[in-house]
This record gives sequence, structure tokens and C-alpha cells, in this order.
Amino acid sequence: MVLNRLCDPESKLGVLRWVQTVALPDFGPKAVTHQQLLRSLDALMDHQDEVDAVVAGLLRPLIDQDLSVVFYDLTTIRSEGLSQQAGDVRQYGMAKEGLIARQFMLGVVQTAEGLPIYHEVFDGNTAETRTLLPTLSKVLERFPSVQRLVLVADRGLLSLDNLEALKAVRLASGKPLEFIVAVPGRRYNEFIDLLEPFHEQQCATATQEVISEQAWNDLRLVVAHDPVTAATKTEQRNERIDALIRQADQWSGKLTEQDEGVKHRGRKLSDSGAKARLYHAVSEAHLSRIIKVDLGEELFSYHIDEKAKRLAEMMDGKLLLVTNAEGLSAQSVIQRYKSLADIERGFKVLKSEIEIGPVYHRLPERIRAHASICFMALILHRVMRSRLKAADAGYTPERALEQLQRIQHHRVRLNGGEPVAGVSTPSTEQNEVLHALGIEKPAAPEQLALL
Repeated sequence: MVLNRLCDPESKLGVLRWVQTVALPDFGPKAVTHQQLLRSLDALMDHQDEVDAVVAGLLRPLIDQDLSVVFYDLTTIRSEGLSQQAGDVRQYGMAKEGLIARQFMLGVVQTAEGLPIYHEVFDGNTAETRTLLPTLSKVLERFPSVQRLVLVADRGLLSLDNLEALKAVRLASGKPLEFIVAVPGRRYNEFIDLLEPFHEQQCATATQEVISEQAWNDLRLVVAHDPVTAATKTEQRNERIDALIRQADQWSGKLTEQDEGVKHRGRKLSDSGAKARLYHAVSEAHLSRIIKVDLGEELFSYHIDEKAKRLAEMMDGKLLLVTNAEGLSAQSVIQRYKSLADIERGFKVLKSEIEIGPVYHRLPERIRAHASICFMALILHRVMRSRLKAADAGYTPERALEQLQRIQHHRVRLNGGEPVAGVSTPSTEQNEVLHALGIEKPAAPEQLALL
């Protein structure tokens, strides 16, 4: 099932059809049934700790024991079905696409080299901040020989409770855990006093990225400002504000004309109706801090909070990171965090090439087993990517698999004799892929000469 997820993702029934089209050494496809595949998912969960220990043992030599940077992030996986199960992980929550959906959450930890080393399934309505510490404790338990660990996490995982708990974590060597966590945009207001002097002195006239560092709550606050991004965001916000003001002015003009006796087509507009429509439009545009609708007034009115607008413009293009990492420059901290984008690419592989969702299993343990199988397929995908890149082969894992899928296994019978198996001769491109991956050329025990 892991190989199927990597090569040609199918349902569990589809796996039975898939094995009829591939040649696997010492494997009889007719001996496997759908029920056996489902029971193997149950067996995987019964022995999850043993399987994870084996996987961790295989990954351990690939991890830098002296300094390991790990990235942690969460994604949502859509699930189908309406039934309710005891301990169900399928819960309604906000999906990454911005919709309310029945889902479960998948947390993934990977190294700076892009190698996934741990995963965990959470209920679909779990708060992201509550997933970090349980996951981290499991990672430290499975990789105790790491001498120094730097955790990099995204904005949704920052909370004051998390920061205090992270500062208290110790590795097996007794050294403290080091972390780099992004500050969510909704909390930027807490740093106004620190950011105003930095913005006025270095950012106002900047033409390229500016990076600074300040002390905050016994931690390092690293700030990066990108003037190009800032200008783009400011322009886009001003365009949305102008569009809302034009709409509000139209409603105001219509109300004035109605008072003067001018008739318009359609329903008559009221002051309360105009206030409600503008309030909803402002909320949908995420501009309620800047455009203030005077809901308490009898007549339709609004005003622009210039102070809030200037504050928003000051925050445009800024990235705020909180860290306790020693020996890393502010530039290195920014670079480490930006590498977190690779874990998003891993989620994209899970959802596209490996097709982890939507999930049609209904039992919680089988959902976890399905996630475990997809995670192991992701490990193979990333190992392939690493080897292909090291060999400078010029192939992505998808293109490499596409080349290897053209190798054919034949089974022929000549003149009523015993059947003879053979493998088609690999092409030059296929030999390059096999060499880059460190895999021996496929061969049958009795290779036909004509092949």
C-alpha cells in the first residue's frame, strides 16, 4: 500500500487492481484480498510503536546529531461520511482552504534537509497551539542522541503558554531546546513600541530588505522588512478602502436623494440598511479596524481611523520572529524560518502526488493507519528527491517514477513449454535514474535473450 501511494495512488480496492499490473518479488497478487488489506491497517495500529521505532532507526543516520533544525507545521485533510464513531478524529473545523469542513489535522515534523521524521493525527477541530508540545515530546523521545535541536514553527503555533513551555524543554543531553517561532499578524500591535523607532529609522526609506534584532521578554525578537512587499500590500489595501468609500458615498447620495423626494428603481434604502451593508462589506474586506461604521448613530455615517491605517501601513512587509537560539545571526534566523516553506511543499505532495485525501475510512484507527501509510510514502518521495538532487540527475521524483514505470516485466510460454519471465532492457534514461537512486537494475532469474 505504501508503494501504491508513491507510484499510483488508489483506494484499498484499487490496490488489488494495481498489483495485477506490477511485478513485485516474492509476492502473489491473487493471495491478497480486500479484507486482508483492511486488517493490515488494524495490525499497523496494533504495532504502531514498533513500526515507528523501525522507521526512526532507519532515519537516524540521515539526521545531523550535532545540530538538527526541525520544522513543524499542520495541515487539514478532508474526510467524507456522516457517521459518528467513538473517538472520531473527523470533526468540523476551518480548513486551510478557508471553508468549514469535516476533517482531521495532520502535523508533520521534518528536518532542514526536507526529510520527514514524525507525524501525528489530531482531531479536526484541535487548536494548533495545543499540538506543538505533545508532538515535540515524541520527537525528542525517538531521537534522543541529537545534541542540539532548533525548532522552527509557523505563526499559528505561537502562544505565551507555548513559549514558556518551550523554554522549559530540555534535551537528553540537558541542553535547552532552541526555537524560532513566527509572530501572527493579529499580535503585531503588541510590538508597536519596539517597531516604531525601527520603522522610522530604517524602513521608511529602505529600497531592499532590512533585518534588525531587539530584546523582548528575555528572548530575541528578529524583524525583517521587505519594502517591495510592503508597497504592494499598502497599495492593495488602499484600493479596497477606496472601493468601499465609493460604495458608501453612493449609498449616502441615494439616501439624500430619497429625502429630497427623488425616486429610484428597486427597494427603498434605509439608514440602518446602509449601515448593515457597509459593516458587512468592511468586515469581509478585513478593514474593520480602519473603516469605522457608526452603528450607534441614527443616520448613516462612517469615518476612517487614520491612526489604525498608519499602523497597518507600518506593519506591511514585516516578518516578526521570536527565538532563543544562540549563535545564529539575525540573517540566519530569517533564512531558517523561510526554509519552512519546504514543509508546505511536502503537504502539497501529500495532497497531490500521494493523494492522502479525501479520506473515506470511518474508523479512527484506520484513518490513522491511512495517514501513516501516506507518511511513509512521503519519506520515500523525499529520499528519492534527495538522491536525485545529489546525483545531479535533473529528474524530479515524479519524472523518475514516470521513467521507471516504462520498464516492463514479461512472462511468455514458447512451444507449450514452461513459462519464462523476463524484464525489458532499461533505456539510457532509466539507467540514469536507477544509478542516481542507488538501485540495481531489475532482472528476472531466467532472462530471455530477446529481451
